Amino acid sequence: MTKVEMTVNGKQVSRDVEGQTLLVSMLREDLRLTGTHVGCDTSQCGACVVHVNGKSVKACTMFAIEADGADIKTIEGMAGSDGSLSVIQSAFQEHHGLQCGFCTPGMVMTAANLLKDNPKPTEAEVRHYLQGNICRCTGYHNIVKAIMAASGQDVSAIAAE
Repeated sequence: MTKVEMTVNGKQVSRDVEGQTLLVSMLREDLRLTGTHVGCDTSQCGACVVHVNGKSVKACTMFAIEADGADIKTIEGMAGSDGSLSVIQSAFQEHHGLQCGFCTPGMVMTAANLLKDNPKPTEAEVRHYLQGNICRCTGYHNIVKAIMAASGQDVSAIAAE
C-alpha cells in the first residue's frame, strides 16, 4: 500500500492505495464520488474525465499514485458551493445536451477545459475537442449547442435536432 495525498474538489484527501489502483476507482470506490463514470476501461469513451491540475484527464488511464499531490476536480466539484449548477451544467440542461446522462459528467468536464482554453470556440472547434468523448444517445448536436451557449454565444440560429 502507498499513501497518496491530494486535493479533491477543494478538500484534502489522504488514502492508502495499491499501486495498480486507478484514479477512477479511488474516486468512485474510496471517496464515493460516483459522478465520474467508467464506460469502457480502455480510455475510448471519456465518461471518466476529471481535471488533474487543471487539465482534462481520463481517470481510467491514470494510477491513483500518479495523482499524489495533485489538485483533482470531479463533476461533483463543478456545482456552486450552494449546490447550484455551473454555467455549463445549466446550459446542458437548458439545451437538452443529455439523454441517458451516462456520458454527461465527462462531457461537462471536457467542455469546462475547452472553455478555459478557448472561451469562444466555433462549432467545428467544439466538435474537434469532443472527439475523445462518446455519446450513444444524442448525436452530439445538442451537446455542441450547450457548450457554445455556455460560452455566451448566441445559439438561437442553431436548429434543434
